[in-house]
Amino acid sequence: MVVINFIIQNILTQSAIIIALIALLGLVLQKKSFGTVLTGTFKTLLGFEVLSAGSTVITASLTYFGKIFQHAFHLNGVVPSIEAINGQAMNTLGLGNEIAFTFLGIFIVNIIIARFSPWKYIFLTGQALLWMSTMTVVGGKICGFNTVVTVVLGSIIGGIFAVAMPALAQPFVRKITGNDAIALGHFCTVGYLFEAGAAWIFGERGENKHSVEDIKLPKALEFMQDTYLSVAVVMVPLYLITAAFAGPKWAGVGTTNYMVESFLQAVQFVVGVYVLLAGVRLLLGEIVPAFRGIAMKLVPDAKPALDCPVLFPYSPNAVILGFVTTTIGTVIGMFLMPVMGLAVILPGMLTNFFAGGTAGIFGNVVGGRRGAIIGGVLHGLFITLLPALLVVALQSLGFVNASATDSDTIVAALMYAFIFAPILKAI
Repeated sequence: MVVINFIIQNILTQSAIIIALIALLGLVLQKKSFGTVLTGTFKTLLGFEVLSAGSTVITASLTYFGKIFQHAFHLNGVVPSIEAINGQAMNTLGLGNEIAFTFLGIFIVNIIIARFSPWKYIFLTGQALLWMSTMTVVGGKICGFNTVVTVVLGSIIGGIFAVAMPALAQPFVRKITGNDAIALGHFCTVGYLFEAGAAWIFGERGENKHSVEDIKLPKALEFMQDTYLSVAVVMVPLYLITAAFAGPKWAGVGTTNYMVESFLQAVQFVVGVYVLLAGVRLLLGEIVPAFRGIAMKLVPDAKPALDCPVLFPYSPNAVILGFVTTTIGTVIGMFLMPVMGLAVILPGMLTNFFAGGTAGIFGNVVGGRRGAIIGGVLHGLFITLLPALLVVALQSLGFVNASATDSDTIVAALMYAFIFAPILKAI
């Protein structure tokens, strides 16, 4: 068990190492030279680390923004956090071993399904697999399953999600990227599909469909066609206005004036986007050719399912629009949930950016600008409703005001709470 825990904690949950090892295996299977193998492996690792560095900068900036947003508008409620649920499940409930074995089981089931079914997707976002294993184990405990049943059922359900979600998203990913080389490996896919459906219903179609990326600007505003300047034009005022409402007590850091600090944090956000997109380009340039070895030898025609930022370079304007509209939807949802007798769910800026931005790309490719706007608001409502329902489901295990963020993991947990548990009770 010590060895398994070491592998999970130090290798399998480290996405950079997993993807580098995948690239190494793929290049070796293609019988590339030592130099090519070394270069391809290292550049894959480097690309992912650059991507991660960009994500870290964005996370720090959004953490600051989330704090001042709550204090600016005096918000109180549940802040969804899968990390908090994982910590309580492993430490307080003593479910660490079950989570570890389920994690391994999900990966094995994923490989088996990909090898022997039409779903040829290998889920490579290790941290997301950890969250799925956490939620399925917690779901097993809600149902009262023993350890063996919890691990086996969680492995099967998680493994199915790991191939089904990329498969369901692939028709949209193919339209977004213009090819079939990569897939989406992010457990917020139910939300993306929800926005795509909303965009299809309420969005533009045919000749009336206009992409967010094709907005024609007056000559005086042509500078906004630069991705990073357009991001800055949206984010800087958003940060400054929110900081003005929050005041110096919450928006200030150290001796720096609070308005200057909010401006610098907005610029840091733009820097994070710049670094993230550079990492994505470097990663894709290496992992796709290297993955051909695995596709040819181990799982014929397999596609790597990668984290959501790999889609950002294809539709950067839609990412920002998705972030803004999803945030609007989560704010509306925050006030709507108590009316429905559910917990108050505070907007999570990290989820709103990464999941909302990706959902915005889906909305735009399906329903154009109108689809991205209306779909984004509805997506925000949807990803507020799911955590509110999960609060109810988790109360039986002693979780107080706790919920998660990733929609797929929440759906998996709700299956246990609202389908499996009632069936077992009836039996």
